[in-house]
Amino acid sequence: MQDATLERAEENRAATSAEGGGAFSLQRVFEEVQSSSQLSAAPAEPPAVTVVAVERYLARTPPAAPRQYWYDVTLADGARWHRCHLAPRLNGLVQRARLRAGTRLRLTRCSFRYDERRLNRGFLQPLRGDNRHYLPLWNNEDPYGDVWVPDRPPVRVDVDVSKLTNLGHLERTWRSRVHFHPLLVRILHKSRLRYYGKPEKKMDMPYQAYFEVADGSGMMSMVLWNSLCPEWYHSMKVGTVLLLAKYAIKSSYPFKTHPTPGDSQMKRFATIEICLNVRDPPTEISIIPEEMVKPEWGLPEVKYRFITRSELDDLPHNHSCDVIGLVTFVGRAERARKREHSEDFWLYRWAHAIDGTSDQPFILELFATSQPDVFERIHPMTYLVCTQMRVMTENHSRTVYLTTSNESQIFITGWHKGQPYTKDAKVKNFIQWTKSQNEADQIKKTVIGGYYPFPRPPDSFLKYCKNNEVESVLKPIGEIGKEVEELHYREHKRIAVQGIISAIRYISCSNAAEAPGGELVQKDTSQSLGSSSVSQEDCVDKGKNEEVKSSLEPPCTPGEHQHQALLSKGSSVKRKTTHRFRRDAEQGGTPVSPVSSYPYFTRTVRRKLGLDEYQHGHSVQDKNGQAVSDSLQYCTDQEGVSNTAETEDTGRTCDSWQSDLWAQVKDKLMNYFHHSKIFPESIPCKFDYVHKDLLMQQYNLHAAVHQPVEARTDKNINDFKSANGLGYYEVTVLGINHDVAIDVAFLPLFCPDHPHLFHLEDIQNDTLLSCMSCISACQQNAASTGRLCETFPLSDEIVQAAKELDGKHVICILDMCHLGDDKVEVFLSKIYKTVEPGVLDPV
Repeated sequence: MQDATLERAEENRAATSAEGGGAFSLQRVFEEVQSSSQLSAAPAEPPAVTVVAVERYLARTPPAAPRQYWYDVTLADGARWHRCHLAPRLNGLVQRARLRAGTRLRLTRCSFRYDERRLNRGFLQPLRGDNRHYLPLWNNEDPYGDVWVPDRPPVRVDVDVSKLTNLGHLERTWRSRVHFHPLLVRILHKSRLRYYGKPEKKMDMPYQAYFEVADGSGMMSMVLWNSLCPEWYHSMKVGTVLLLAKYAIKSSYPFKTHPTPGDSQMKRFATIEICLNVRDPPTEISIIPEEMVKPEWGLPEVKYRFITRSELDDLPHNHSCDVIGLVTFVGRAERARKREHSEDFWLYRWAHAIDGTSDQPFILELFATSQPDVFERIHPMTYLVCTQMRVMTENHSRTVYLTTSNESQIFITGWHKGQPYTKDAKVKNFIQWTKSQNEADQIKKTVIGGYYPFPRPPDSFLKYCKNNEVESVLKPIGEIGKEVEELHYREHKRIAVQGIISAIRYISCSNAAEAPGGELVQKDTSQSLGSSSVSQEDCVDKGKNEEVKSSLEPPCTPGEHQHQALLSKGSSVKRKTTHRFRRDAEQGGTPVSPVSSYPYFTRTVRRKLGLDEYQHGHSVQDKNGQAVSDSLQYCTDQEGVSNTAETEDTGRTCDSWQSDLWAQVKDKLMNYFHHSKIFPESIPCKFDYVHKDLLMQQYNLHAAVHQPVEARTDKNINDFKSANGLGYYEVTVLGINHDVAIDVAFLPLFCPDHPHLFHLEDIQNDTLLSCMSCISACQQNAASTGRLCETFPLSDEIVQAAKELDGKHVICILDMCHLGDDKVEVFLSKIYKTVEPGVLDPV
């Protein structure tokens, strides 16, 4: 097997098959390259190849350089597989998921590299560096590759208790001993893996993992080191009983995190820790089968701290707890950079789970816990258990959520059997509750994937900055292009820019088809920012969710939730309309108000939203006697907007606004960034149990190794019903120097079946964003009843809120995420206004 360096990699999905090797097989290309005087060649007939795997490992770099990674790419030409080293200058192709497993390429140029440390040897090893293993492609916490033993079976050994020591005795005597008697302990807690590889240190497996083990005397930390990690990590589970011999004892690492024990009375020995090594001395480890464990050994049982959702709001910040619930939402897998400019990322996703004790769900921030099989299989309608979670409360938000800790473990349906928590009383209560619920009702309310803007930015910019100087947080708007270019695949980043809200345009979406560029087809009805319209269409979804009986026990029905999307006190809804569907007119139906189908608005909320005025207000008449809303009349009277009265007969409404300043400067800009596209991956979908594997694949990360689809489906992501509104807003932000501008998207996330999913109340102090969200909520609820397709997307409230910001400097919080290939979403998440230098207030 020869290794080569790809000099150029171009995706060519239309490439012809290379079955049989074609005119030039990879082997012939490599032989030609190696015999070339330049050690490089461009084949006359570039072979078409398939990327079988893309694998990552630590690069050999100078000690002072940041930790970087190299990639090996396995290519197949139909006859053989060849592993090649990817030239480091092409790493961006992997980092942005353009070059990935399953991609078709044409190899247009490659070169051969000799290993200068050896005689007449090229890169015959699969790894160019000194490491002997690959890392997971997208993070460092997960085990990856065949070197990680899946499970070691327990062994039947004779335990001579007379020769055992205990943890308490070890703490008292460890300094006076070199060799220690065997230990018999039970694992109570397990940490995720820690990779500590460094380029200057030549270690085969630079991993470690912490465990908390206990016997009758107390609890102590145990550390699994290096090569023992792939051999034993999977087998050492919470609850496992271990017999240890030839271990080492060292002083505890002072900065290690500690789990909260389920038994608050258990003594903790925190000054020392047990070290399990492959040498010095070579530790002997035995797993004792649970049926062999005797009560007289005095080993403690694993205890938990399960809470219900009704108890969560009363718990303090950073409180440790365990939870169980039925998953109703799971977001896409995303990554956050650990340090600026580093190539190391945290992998995480958001989930919601309900337990029947509250109409609110658990909101869960789930970081990778070295359990990739579980992390990638979380989907709605599964029972989710999360241990050692930490309560997160923000002063600026009423929303409490839970985040994983270093010692968290997650489990879903299929992984629960034999787990110690199945004996817990609250777990049993949850299971009993699920048996009384109707699965068909619950599955209709489940959502998967899409953009999930949580946690929301705080209510002031100074709180957003926290302990950082404002100057270090603000990014010049002219550097947006650079920020976008530096994003890695599925990296989520939140930045702050100064600017002026200069234009707003409503864009109606259809996610039934995908444009060639990958974005959703936009039914763009505007002719310009100054004069535009949108046609009425019957976009009511006539389909029904197929009710599928899963292998789960019957899930829950949380009941009807009340949606409270409140406008700020300075804005009231004065929309009045008697528009109706043509279908209603043809069938003799009566005009229906778009809010008459809002049964779950309370009287107080209706009053705050002005819904009674909305429903019962007077309409004006055009010259043909047709009803025209006041806001439409207002819109058509504005400068720069069509003077033609748009009525129900034409099916047109006003869908854009621009400031006078924008009209003056938009043709004189030095730079204008367009990042307002919406992609299928940005839209939350209704969950479909029949196609759950396809949906999970869509919202997980690309796999390192190509996995051919066994059962092909004609479904793609565009075929699934959207869980939120009928459109979105394009917002133009002009730089404060009037020379640069950017178009970004605002997605009014609202799900009538799951109103707690997107927390509209968190933006209620953002007048403009609140107005756009509330109008979208009214619009979607009306559409979901089949009575009204579209209300007026740019209401007088939205226009008024925009006019109040006209010409004023604001700070925009932007959420950016790289979705692979050249797709980058940029969403407007928050707007702050500056009143005077040094004083920052929310809009």
